[in-house]
Amino acid sequence: MMTSTIRYSIDVIRDEARELVKKGTISRRQPIYALCEYIRPGEWRCVECELEECGYLLRDRICDLIGCETWSED
Repeated sequence: MMTSTIRYSIDVIRDEARELVKKGTISRRQPIYALCEYIRPGEWRCVECELEECGYLLRDRICDLIGCETWSED
């Protein structure tokens, strides 16, 4: 059985979530758990552990993870 050796940092997870929100694939209001549909099943456990270590719950909203959006133009 092959196991994943990829380590997901919280910054990588945030970047992935931002991209999915930017594309309109997921909503900022969805729970963080929604990310599991876009991460390979064998790697989701690594993501889940990193989120837990950083104090996030899977029921927290994506907006809690990615924070405020900044706009380059007003």
